[in-house]
Amino acid sequence: MTPGSQRAAAFDAAMVEARHHLSTAQPMVAMPLLQRAHVLGQRDIGLHLRVHLLMLRAAWALRDGREVCGQLLRLVLVPIGHLSGRLPQGNIGTSDVSAFEPMALPHDMEQLLRDGKP
Repeated sequence: MTPGSQRAAAFDAAMVEARHHLSTAQPMVAMPLLQRAHVLGQRDIGLHLRVHLLMLRAAWALRDGREVCGQLLRLVLVPIGHLSGRLPQGNIGTSDVSAFEPMALPHDMEQLLRDGKP
């Protein structure tokens, strides 16, 4: 991700807001922000792992065993996905969707993922 790009700014904003909600015991509010950050940061392994770690923290706070297991699995799959080049675009990263399923992008996300490219 290009530092200073609109995508980087949107990723950072979603992560800051998600962390705020996690710190104020509002993990349910944090999760949609983390899903957005997942889509925006998925192509960068470091950002991708950070999002899944925060999703794991949110799942733990929610006492959602299914999501905890799903996030642990995804933390293992992230390096494999990056090495193999198999990252499903648009996937929101939570356990209620397949880790391998591409998903449609909202229009604003399509624009951000282009990183200023036409």
